[in-house]
Amino acid sequence: MMSKKKKYKNAELFKMLKGKPRESKTAFTYIYDTHSPRIYAYCLRMSGNEEDANDIFQDVFYKFFDSIRKLNHLENIPGFLIRIARNLWLNHKRAQKVHYNSIEFDDSVYESGYEKKELLDLIRNAIELLDPNYKEIFILRQYQGLSYAEISEITGINQTLAKNKFWRAKERIKKILSPYLIDIENNS
Repeated sequence: MMSKKKKYKNAELFKMLKGKPRESKTAFTYIYDTHSPRIYAYCLRMSGNEEDANDIFQDVFYKFFDSIRKLNHLENIPGFLIRIARNLWLNHKRAQKVHYNSIEFDDSVYESGYEKKELLDLIRNAIELLDPNYKEIFILRQYQGLSYAEISEITGINQTLAKNKFWRAKERIKKILSPYLIDIENNS
């Protein structure tokens, strides 16, 4: 029989993090286990390569744990983690001032045919061509599945602007891809 893992609410986790060392460790482990895949995926999509993603990802939870001690209240732990990852990515980007490579997808994605591989490469490259502000909103909404309210909280822009940037990012991707999609369709 499998034991069910207890689910904690954000307020309870925050209280545990501020509590005794054993409670703090339990809460931190729970938060890491629950949110690390999503945070790593964000770091990878934003940085564009595994090496930079790993560097940023390693710092996220250190900064999170360090920041908790200074806070009096925290309602949205996943949003706070994404905000930390975002700030670390922006700092890393400023320090690097280089163009980031495309994200490497699993080989399993490529097994379904050359056309799908080609299309995924085109989409990945189109995302890389987006202005960083649009790219971030697109990734937060499309890949992280965040609501516009959550995106607004993380980025500090209002929800209407977040919706607008997401729409513009999609339109830009469509525009970038349109000649290629026509070519793929004509060659089918």
